[in-house]
Amino acid sequence: MVVCGLACWRCRWLLPLLLGLAIIMGIIALAGRGWLESESGPYVQQASLWESCTRGEEDLNWSCESLMDYGWGRAAAATYLVGFVILVICFALAVIAFSIEILRFNFVRGIGGLLFVVAAFQIIGLVIYPVKFTEDIPLTGDNMFSWAYGFGWASTVVVIGCAFFFCCLPNWEDEVLGNIKPTGYYSSPERAPYLN
Repeated sequence: MVVCGLACWRCRWLLPLLLGLAIIMGIIALAGRGWLESESGPYVQQASLWESCTRGEEDLNWSCESLMDYGWGRAAAATYLVGFVILVICFALAVIAFSIEILRFNFVRGIGGLLFVVAAFQIIGLVIYPVKFTEDIPLTGDNMFSWAYGFGWASTVVVIGCAFFFCCLPNWEDEVLGNIKPTGYYSSPERAPYLN
């Protein structure tokens, strides 16, 4: 017998777990110094969401300037940070929603709507940063947007995926709560001799 089920009661923690993963990636993006780095040696430039640092080819010390002195720097940091704070709130709401015995599926759909807002804020911050950075900050050598910036985009992609799942989850309320008996597919012994 093969059992088909769309979701299960134990699997309900996958979505909050994915939101937790998005939070971890968001923390790495917020704290990481690898938003922009020199692509090859000599490594003379690196930047985070908060500051841009340069050094001479022979110098070991970085000289940094705050990106908060620029309006676009404050806007990029604020929009990404607001999205991150709403993401943490959504995570807490998801844990609450999935830990009670009877899920509130309209509540879950609301979390999905908030996650779309999170994605919008994060995308705005992730687009403002490279466009205005390359316009206003003089770049030295070959540079690339690097790992911390990539973690910001990875967090956003996970949030968008979770938003779709949270919005669609109420459509399968009975399957998740176990109110519907799983459909079993049986085959006769003549058709499947390996089952004997």
